[in-house]
Amino acid sequence: QLQLVESGGGLVQPGGSLRLSCAASGFTLDNYAIGWFRQAPGKDREGVSCISRNGGGTNYADAVKGRFTISKDNAKNTVYLQMNSLKPEDTAIYYCAAVPSSRLLQAMCIMTPARYNYWGQGTQVTVSS
Repeated sequence: QLQLVESGGGLVQPGGSLRLSCAASGFTLDNYAIGWFRQAPGKDREGVSCISRNGGGTNYADAVKGRFTISKDNAKNTVYLQMNSLKPEDTAIYYCAAVPSSRLLQAMCIMTPARYNYWGQGTQVTVSS
């Protein structure tokens, strides 16, 4: 059974850092693009970052560029989101999601939630003093 499990969320002060993990089971990340999304109360789910099937392509939302870094460890079948210089507006539930990716598109990824097939349960990130 294909499953994604996020971890690493928590409460952090503004300017602090967190590293989120997205562990996959039941499938190999080698054949999927992975995205990180977030949803704050009363707001739509938005794309934060994504990484391509081969890890060579990444994208970031303008709001997190220069502060967040996405990476993947195929040996551990896990994708990470390193979040630095956190701001109160980063507070949200963070989700990872997977979408099958062909070899033709192995260096590409998109941050459109509707394009992703498989979702984790989410992890809460709260940035507050």
